Amino acid sequence: MVGTLIELLAAIPSIIYGMWGLFVFAPFMADHVQPLLGQTLGFLPLFQGPPLGIGMLTAGIILGFMILPFISAVARDVLALVPRTLRESAFGMGATTWEVVRHVMIPYGLVGILGAVFLGLGRALGETMAVTFVIGNAHRISASLFAPGNSIASCLANEFAEATGIIYISALIELGLVLFLLTYLVQVLAQFLLRRLYRAWSVGL
Repeated sequence: MVGTLIELLAAIPSIIYGMWGLFVFAPFMADHVQPLLGQTLGFLPLFQGPPLGIGMLTAGIILGFMILPFISAVARDVLALVPRTLRESAFGMGATTWEVVRHVMIPYGLVGILGAVFLGLGRALGETMAVTFVIGNAHRISASLFAPGNSIASCLANEFAEATGIIYISALIELGLVLFLLTYLVQVLAQFLLRRLYRAWSVGL
């Protein structure tokens, strides 16, 4: 039941995440989470500043909610593909359920699980509407996670409709190109790491 409910989150449009984040989650962060983090970890630059609710921390958590269904669904399918004979052999040797998961199922499906993580990362890099609602849309870099910021995708969503002049439009198109190159490089790096891990796993077998 929990797995099905998590997978249903993937059917929710990103703009709904953004509206929920702005009207429900951001006030909760401002009233409870950010003040608590400021009191306990305020000596770190990451948790300094006024608790605005909106900002990079809120946007990151919303993105985590969004990519969780993709990662969990693929990871569950990967773990379900572990041969039953391997699991039964481990149970027959006296292993507990946790030991079977840790020493048999996760090592067997590690490549697929990491692939699911990179799949979620690829979606998070290009996410636009949900981030635009809660990140604050401030064109500056701050060390604090409480501060508002901006992403390339949210900048394009906010600025392109009002862009005037060839220089402004060209700058936004270049931002889109940078986002495309970043996404492409992440996917290439993911394929490279997964292939190396798969070869090492095959040799270990």
